[in-house]
Amino acid sequence: MKLTPTTEKFIVHWGEMGTQWGVSRSVAQIQALLYLSERPLHAEQISVILDLARSNVSTSLKELLNWRLIVRTQILGDRRDHFEAIKDNWEIVMRISEGRKKREIDPTLHMLRLVANNTQYDHEVTPEQRAQIDELVGFMETMTNWYDDIRTVPKEKLLRLMKLGAKVAKFIGR
Repeated sequence: MKLTPTTEKFIVHWGEMGTQWGVSRSVAQIQALLYLSERPLHAEQISVILDLARSNVSTSLKELLNWRLIVRTQILGDRRDHFEAIKDNWEIVMRISEGRKKREIDPTLHMLRLVANNTQYDHEVTPEQRAQIDELVGFMETMTNWYDDIRTVPKEKLLRLMKLGAKVAKFIGR
């Protein structure tokens, strides 16, 4: 795959955005390259195209596989593993949100529940602090339950709901 100025700009920008999202630049660039690639690529091709160290590519591919943003595939007559990106934008967003929830939100909510439980035994915690912690736990639980509910709604219905935007608030207000 040969990069054009436009595809190169996309990949470089995606790498920059990756650092803002908490992933390494190379992980994001590899995902962007595979997203644009019309065929699966093996690690050596990725390394050459993006001018990245082979070890960096291997580590980045493992991370992308863990996030389930790419899949490993085989090409007849080639013993190397090839990789291709998930191309469905909805699926990408859902997999990222699922991964972030599992890695960030769930452990935080677990810790907050423990802290909230411990406030009843810690007599130095003020009633205001206790109320603030309880409010945060309730908010996090509401958001988590909402997320779990939304995951069960079919994609087509969610897209229609999203396109309604603020009109939904007007409907609810009636």
